[in-house]
Amino acid sequence: MRNFEKPTRSVAVSRQAMAATSHPSATLAALQIMDAGGNAMDAAIAASAVQCAVEPGSTGIGGDCFVLFAPNGSDQVIAYNGSGRTPAALTLDWFTERGLDEVPRQSPASVTIPGAIDAWTRLHADHGRMPFADVLAPAIRFAEDGYGISPRVHRDWSLEETVLAADPTAARIFLPGGRAPRIGEVHRQPELAATLKRIAAEGRDGFYTGLVAEDMVTYLRSLGGLHTMEDFAGARGEYVTPVTTDFRGYTVHECPPNGQGIIALLILNILSRFDAKGDPQSPDRLHIEIEATRLAYAARDAWIADPDKADVPVEEILSDDLADRLAAMIDLRHALTDLPSFDMPLHRDTVYISVVDRDRNAVSFINSVFYSFGTGLVAPRSGVVLHNRGQSFSLKPGHPNVVAPLKRPLHTIIPGMVTRGGRVEMPFGVMGGYYQAMGHAHLLSKVFDYGMDLQEAIDLPRVMPRPEGTRVEAECTLPTTTTDELTRRGFDLVPAEDPIGGAQAIRIDWENGTLIGGSESRKDGIALGL
Repeated sequence: MRNFEKPTRSVAVSRQAMAATSHPSATLAALQIMDAGGNAMDAAIAASAVQCAVEPGSTGIGGDCFVLFAPNGSDQVIAYNGSGRTPAALTLDWFTERGLDEVPRQSPASVTIPGAIDAWTRLHADHGRMPFADVLAPAIRFAEDGYGISPRVHRDWSLEETVLAADPTAARIFLPGGRAPRIGEVHRQPELAATLKRIAAEGRDGFYTGLVAEDMVTYLRSLGGLHTMEDFAGARGEYVTPVTTDFRGYTVHECPPNGQGIIALLILNILSRFDAKGDPQSPDRLHIEIEATRLAYAARDAWIADPDKADVPVEEILSDDLADRLAAMIDLRHALTDLPSFDMPLHRDTVYISVVDRDRNAVSFINSVFYSFGTGLVAPRSGVVLHNRGQSFSLKPGHPNVVAPLKRPLHTIIPGMVTRGGRVEMPFGVMGGYYQAMGHAHLLSKVFDYGMDLQEAIDLPRVMPRPEGTRVEAECTLPTTTTDELTRRGFDLVPAEDPIGGAQAIRIDWENGTLIGGSESRKDGIALGL
């Protein structure tokens, strides 16, 4: 892992347009789309599609998508929920009859109907500018002609060899020669290219009806799944009203539940009860951030679910009263020991994209298959990697997030947007599954509390509470004086098994007419501008 005590790169600065993604090819594709006359929405979709090809472990067309969009530089943020629902026939009894107390990963039961393509086509139709086929053209080229394997992609891919080997199609496509491709080798996905061509020509029907849908449904049902063609044909995302909070004079926007974005706002509300001073990596500051996260995640695990199927207390979660009560529980002398246990997964794979164009349309875009390569199940003719988002359901009767027919699970993927004074300020996001809500709050606090530039804030060492009691993962570059003091206060610090999270952000400098971008140094990507 790199040394994060000092920034590994400077921020990117441009005047016309900018994109920040976790893969250079996706960033370049977004810029090329905007240079050819496309807008930020066209560019974000193009970048996401490219990443479905060149980062197949992190994202795919068989996953879900959430988007925040600020048109023409305004603060009128539009939110889109592109998460999929369970099959109509799937009930809690299905799991009970099989003696299951959690949703298995490599099972059709963990596959909700993928929402990404519906989101792409709807958002493009409503807010895009270029022909949809042109938007998908870069991704089709990479899938068909091949792409070189970058370092972080290789690392994450190699960790999933056993999972991929368990599925014949996954093994054939993603383990050529019986192993994950190595750095610098070229990999191709002809089945994905053909599927993207069909989507480019037919729109959402090219995925949710006809041959591609038949391929997914037939394969899932052959494994015991309950999915039907009707489930796919009826899949629809929806525009939703963002949830917001004020933090240090800025308004922070998140997608509402079933996503955990509201929990990022709760963490910010707790942090706003404390003065930010001194070293941002001091024991006191990290103690506050860790405890704020643990408390907010306890609320998340108790309350966040599909609002169409459960009563989610949005107003209470965002209330001053709750923030006051949780902040008052934080004691800088020692770690809290009376929190409820967590039952959510930890790090998972996702791609996050920030794009701002010449007209200052700003897009915050996130697309995911959840775990690396999702279920590890791949539809044999279409090459669609099927996500495992259904693993986020609870199997506890009566829980708000309990599995049910046509229900969306609690979602970890969350795009973020900041506005101020009637204008958009910054699209931003932090990948990393369970970590994302903490990552949003951590990043914004470092920028707005401590005056760091985006790259400095992104490169800081990270910590992440784990579900087990007071255990906290810490990156190895955190100062030993800090780790020793946190340990003395009762936190059980353990070395992070993987780099924690991944961020992208673009800040608009309205006074100078420039764009300033930061990109995650823990991944392969880059922020670039025109």
